[in-house]
Amino acid sequence: MRCFSRVPCLALLAFLTCVLTHTANAKPYNLLVIMTDEHNFRTLGCYRELLPESQALMWGKAVVETPNIDWIAKNGAICTSFYATTPVCSSSRAALVSGQYPQNTAVVVNDVPMNDDVVTFAEILAREGYATGYAGKWHLDGTGKPQWAPERKFGFQDNRYMFNRGHWKQLEETPEGPRVAGRDKQGNPSYAIEGATEKNFTTDFLCDKTVEFIESNKDKPFCYMVSIPDPHGPDTVRAPYDTMYDEQTYTQPPSAKKPEEGLPSWGQKQQGGFNMSKYYGMVRCIDDNVGKIIKSLRTNDLLDNTIIVFTSDHGDLRGEHHRQNKGVPYEASTRVPFLVHFPGKVKPGTVINEALTSVDFLPTVLPMMGHKTVGREEGRNASELFANGKAPANWTDIAFVRGTGQQQGWLSVVTDRYKLVYSPVDPPWLFDLERDPDEVTNFFEHAGYREIVQDLATQLRDYAAKNNDIFAELPRINADITWSISGTGAYEAPLVLPDTSKKQRKRAS
Repeated sequence: MRCFSRVPCLALLAFLTCVLTHTANAKPYNLLVIMTDEHNFRTLGCYRELLPESQALMWGKAVVETPNIDWIAKNGAICTSFYATTPVCSSSRAALVSGQYPQNTAVVVNDVPMNDDVVTFAEILAREGYATGYAGKWHLDGTGKPQWAPERKFGFQDNRYMFNRGHWKQLEETPEGPRVAGRDKQGNPSYAIEGATEKNFTTDFLCDKTVEFIESNKDKPFCYMVSIPDPHGPDTVRAPYDTMYDEQTYTQPPSAKKPEEGLPSWGQKQQGGFNMSKYYGMVRCIDDNVGKIIKSLRTNDLLDNTIIVFTSDHGDLRGEHHRQNKGVPYEASTRVPFLVHFPGKVKPGTVINEALTSVDFLPTVLPMMGHKTVGREEGRNASELFANGKAPANWTDIAFVRGTGQQQGWLSVVTDRYKLVYSPVDPPWLFDLERDPDEVTNFFEHAGYREIVQDLATQLRDYAAKNNDIFAELPRINADITWSISGTGAYEAPLVLPDTSKKQRKRAS
């Protein structure tokens, strides 16, 4: 009989126990993405804490508190310069789920079906054995409204509660499946708020379905995305949120008072209401439901291995620049919340200031989870930013944002401080967000900015060539980018003929 020393055996046993314990504890990360719709980042307490008072209190001292969403930021990372790749619903969503620029998914405007060959983060994780699902507004399957459970799932296996379009206020279960509970006199789905409760109000309903999915799949890795159609209009919300902020006093944003002379077409003043009471109510309802989801993860012992991402598809001006909604290059339209809770990978309290967009999500989160991408993504892998809280040596603080349609087919290149905007019908605009956070001054021709313009324009030209962005081919934009890079003397508007190419117009729209 062979005899072994007892001490080496004990050492070996201890080593094997350590390895087996580590392996057993190395659970795959779950991924939970919470997306809101048309959400002004200033309504979140975690963003207000990082802003000067004049920017944090855009509508006066009246604010909405968001403790649960703030918890994600305090226990993970907050991105201060995260932008919608295109500040409209469909295009931004396509970029987020695919990691590709909108023009390469076909979704360059709203209500366009995403290309069949797009591979989403859910599809990649589903191939790795994840249980995947989606609840809420999808907006990537064409014009169907509401169109429950689209046939093309794009990797979101359980899409029973996915609907294609609409900002419905009430949803309900029926023997035939989910449906819109609000109805008009003819029995058609409507945005009616009458009769909304904590069970059928859309935000509550979708977040309850999220909790159900978590509890049903807690013993396996999962990926779930819940897309809440609020705080997009109509500005209505169930009780008690409907009156919670009625007594507050709201003031007009300073940028709404700027002169109209010299404004570009995309910056013209329009309607500019700024009463935030119902909008705040929607935000508070969202926050309470985020708390419900976090509580479910904690109760089911999943919080330490679940990535929570909170973001929005685009912003809402809410009276800034005397405008509402989105679709323009201003910060309140393009800049969106982006918060990440990633235990063990992202240190609590991490603040990331470098510019990022929706297209950077997929190529960042999957490698951090230990999964390979399919190589089609066009965004950047920002893993080091999140893991270390600072940019690697070879990182360039740059991102690209584009408009929709031909007349509003603007192109923008942004950093944490600067934003350069080109339009097919307007002179270029350069914003210095440090000197002018209200975005009322065009620094394009100001002294001291020439090299900044040259660098940003060069980056934009290279992006467009690499990623097939035909907006850079529009005559006025092309001429202005060229002048920005190599022009001398005082800027003069280029003499360009209107574009009459049917092919060009079709591609740009």
